[in-house]
Amino acid sequence: MGLFSSLLGNAGAVDPAKLQAEYGQLLTDGEQIEIGFKLIRDTFIFTNKRMIIIDVQGLTGKKVEYFSITYKSITRFSIETSGTFDLDAELKIWVSSEANPSITKKFNKSVNIYDVQKVLAQHVLG
Repeated sequence: MGLFSSLLGNAGAVDPAKLQAEYGQLLTDGEQIEIGFKLIRDTFIFTNKRMIIIDVQGLTGKKVEYFSITYKSITRFSIETSGTFDLDAELKIWVSSEANPSITKKFNKSVNIYDVQKVLAQHVLG
């Protein structure tokens, strides 16, 4: 848990207990939230069994999509670091045999994209 504890100091990371209180109804028996990241209005959660993306939609934010991806269905992923003029880092995830990324999310500088990649790699690679 040392990696997860160090990630919690990051401004974009969210305390797992807070995520548990808010999104616990999404979890199956024995599933635990390990770490999560807040991305403006959306939330990115890593559990011990899958990744959950909470996509808040519309102007009012009342419509929400809960996108669940098992780690075994992720075939590849990439990160793109932020640059001098492009301030956002980007994560791309390919699911199954799709040619284009199924998920693309931008992270601001408050989230260390290398830490996100580490957590994802740990689960995908086993």
